[in-house]
Amino acid sequence: MSRVLLLLAAFAACLVLAACGGDDDAEPTATAEPPSPAEASGCEQVEAPEPKEDAQLPKPKERLDRAKTYVAKVVTSCGEFEITLDAKRAPRTGGSFKYLADKGFYDGLTFHRIVSGFVIQGGDPAGNGQGGPGFSVVEAPPGGLSYTKGVVAMAKTQAERPGTSGSQFFAVTAEDAQLPPDYALLGKVTKGQEVVDKIGVAPTTADEQPAEPIVIRSVDVEAR
Repeated sequence: MSRVLLLLAAFAACLVLAACGGDDDAEPTATAEPPSPAEASGCEQVEAPEPKEDAQLPKPKERLDRAKTYVAKVVTSCGEFEITLDAKRAPRTGGSFKYLADKGFYDGLTFHRIVSGFVIQGGDPAGNGQGGPGFSVVEAPPGGLSYTKGVVAMAKTQAERPGTSGSQFFAVTAEDAQLPPDYALLGKVTKGQEVVDKIGVAPTTADEQPAEPIVIRSVDVEAR
């Protein structure tokens, strides 16, 4: 091979290696940050709200009108869903929930408990399952109630009477939660079940709290 051809070949090799710099001179490639658990699940990454003390609100007397349809729109950092309140079978429980929603009580609280394939639970100002509005109401759950997928009911402690409710509520994500009929009925998810299911599979810690906060931005109840 002639000297000219050898020089051309060497020049071409230098071009392939980016001016003969080789790998050592190559620009480092930026590595993308892995998504957070919230982002990986399709939720917004948000700051954890500060815990609040019990509100000490006066006990409500409001009852839902059995002739009307009441829908609660729940806006969260994972999307929106709607609960149709059971005005016929649980007018007092629904009235208490509407009372709290109308006061903006739920705005900025969290879903503090998630048990995959069972329930998601929120509405606690303390954020740890120990808080409430400062009052409780009691309304016996309707006979034959089953806590099946999409049913929304009010949480209570084991020591409280059946049908007792404060502010904490749960939505069932299991096909059947197999719970005793002790929890006051609120209603049923009638829109956005996929959002409830998304929250229901969010990563959690050992104590059933979400690994990253899932915030309730607002709850608004309107009669339709």
